[in-house]
Amino acid sequence: MNVIIYALKRGFDVQKAERYFKERNIPYQYVDLGKRPIGQRELRAVAGGAGARSLVYESAPSYRESTLPYISGEDGIFAALAERPSLLKAPIVRFGPKSTVGYRPDVWDGWAIKG
Repeated sequence: MNVIIYALKRGFDVQKAERYFKERNIPYQYVDLGKRPIGQRELRAVAGGAGARSLVYESAPSYRESTLPYISGEDGIFAALAERPSLLKAPIVRFGPKSTVGYRPDVWDGWAIKG
C-alpha cells in the first residue's frame, strides 16, 4: 500500500508534503487532478466524518465566483468539487483508508508507514 498525494498543482504545501515522504524514503504516488480528476466517491472517502466543507479551499480566487458558497447539501458540494478541482484544499494525502487534507506531518507520523 502506497501513499497517494492528490493535488491540482505543486504549490508550497504540496512540495512540503512530497519532501516529507522523500526524506523518510516513503514511496508515494502523485496524482495531478488537472489530468486525472478525483471522483465524488473518492472525495466522500477523504472527507470522512469531517464533511464536504472541510475539502473546500475558500481562499481560492474562483471560490466567490463559483456556486459553492450557495450550496448547502453535501451531494451538491461533492459534485461541484469533482467538477472544479481548483476549489479543493491541497494536498489530499491518502494511505489506505486514512486521509488528510493539507500539510499534516503530525498525523502522517502516526500512520506507521514503512519505506
